[in-house]
Amino acid sequence: MVKLTVAARQLAAGVLGGVLLTGCQPTTPADRAAAPRQPSAPPTVAATGPGLTPRQRLMALADTVAAVPADATTDLPYTYLHTQTWARASTVIARIDQRRWCAADGSGREITRRLPDLPGVDRQPQPTDRQLFAQAAETLTWHPVSDLQPYLANPPTDPVALTAALTTGIPIGDPVYPRVLASGVVGLSISQYLPRQQRATALRVLAGIPGIAYQGKSRDLAGRAGLAFTVTTEESPPSTSTLVVDPHTGELLAAHERVTGRRPGLFSYVLILERGHTNVAPSTAGR
Repeated sequence: MVKLTVAARQLAAGVLGGVLLTGCQPTTPADRAAAPRQPSAPPTVAATGPGLTPRQRLMALADTVAAVPADATTDLPYTYLHTQTWARASTVIARIDQRRWCAADGSGREITRRLPDLPGVDRQPQPTDRQLFAQAAETLTWHPVSDLQPYLANPPTDPVALTAALTTGIPIGDPVYPRVLASGVVGLSISQYLPRQQRATALRVLAGIPGIAYQGKSRDLAGRAGLAFTVTTEESPPSTSTLVVDPHTGELLAAHERVTGRRPGLFSYVLILERGHTNVAPSTAGR
């Protein structure tokens, strides 16, 4: 059964428009309006080739997603994720480096490094911040069983089913629909490991977002090359979200949201630096 956890919704709230997700009320399956299935681009078409619409480009990428070594290690006891996040927190920007080891039962460890908050919200993350993280003090947190939950338990591999699970009944014509769906894909990527088939499904879900635009080749704050796609929403508050996707593996490398309106500036920027599986987690001495 697909289950979107409360903890996972709270995680997304601080990353990419999650304030909308927390306000969504589930409805019956009949009320859900999922994006229609879209035909894939021909397998011979490269996602980086010219002349493709954003939807065709994402579908071509989904059709050719390459495997990574971690796809073959899902039987190991811990899922490992390493992220760096810059996020608006009222009137400041919080800067957090986090490494997480999570077991199947929801227990695990987190090592967090946090830099001093930056006053003001109209700021951009800087490469120098990444160097400063290495100098920041570490905090080890031990999590008991069920404390660490994925954004979405058992994500469907059918794009229509995944779309319905991520939008929880919001109709496709709702102004917030594009932002909620983009937020859902980011939430999946920053809270759990997505194997090859699920990465392809997530790309097909992105392809169904109304108005998604392709911005060309780009590099994230870590210097990694990817394809940039943007989703613009004019409601609650107006914002533009940019997702940078690895053109070979289909992995989300970075997600960046800026808001306009009454308090313009950075809402969030997240780098997904490492993901995989391991036999070991940090010592429990800090429990």
